[in-house]
Amino acid sequence: MQTESELILLIVYIASVLLIIVVVAIRFFSVFIHRKNKLILAQLEAEKKFESELANSRLEIQEQTFKNIAWELHDNVGQLLSVANIQLNMLEPKLDEADRPQLKETKGIVGESLKEIRNLSRSLNKDAILNDGLINSIKREIDRFNRMNFLNAQLSVSGEECCINAKDEIIIYRILQEFFSNVIKHAKADNLFVNLNFEPHRLLVKASDDGIGFSQTDIRGSNGLLNMKSRAALINAQLDLDSEQGRGVTLTLEYPYKDNDRQN
Repeated sequence: MQTESELILLIVYIASVLLIIVVVAIRFFSVFIHRKNKLILAQLEAEKKFESELANSRLEIQEQTFKNIAWELHDNVGQLLSVANIQLNMLEPKLDEADRPQLKETKGIVGESLKEIRNLSRSLNKDAILNDGLINSIKREIDRFNRMNFLNAQLSVSGEECCINAKDEIIIYRILQEFFSNVIKHAKADNLFVNLNFEPHRLLVKASDDGIGFSQTDIRGSNGLLNMKSRAALINAQLDLDSEQGRGVTLTLEYPYKDNDRQN
């Protein structure tokens, strides 16, 4: 009886030891997995932060480049055209009456060129964009397209306008500028439509043309689309570009308001 009792105790002891080993092993494995997952998450966060900082750096460099070009256009090219206009005014009294209409036409061309240079300069300078606001900046671009007969462009705004923070406003404007540029250069469109819909919790932007369009394969491989999507990701916005051959292109941008955005 004693031997049988000792055997039972031994079995219980061994089972207990094995159970403790299993529990410790499970606990150790659980801690190991938790730390591994934590390390992986930390690495992913670090990569995401690095990519975000890299993208922000690119944007800052681009904005500074745009600003430098804007200054060059305004201070150098603009000044040269202003001087040319002054010299034409000085020349006018010396011309015969028959030559003055041609001089007047030339002065008009120089004046219009000066005006377009200044408008282009404002569209590149983020300080001017921030001063004018998103809607007025887009309207200025739309008016420029119509004035220069690039195409028939229309802007519509609906909903209660929301005051968007400066950085995000610039990025939204640059995304639309990229789209406008592609329309002018590639779409062969007659019409451009832009709608800003200020909904309660988001800004919904739609821009479309009636040009030749392109295939989904071309869209996915487009550098312009990649640039627009990377910009949209920086402001947590969703961007889609839809097109078919012969049916134009439609851009849809969904921008969720941030906590620091406020209703006017």
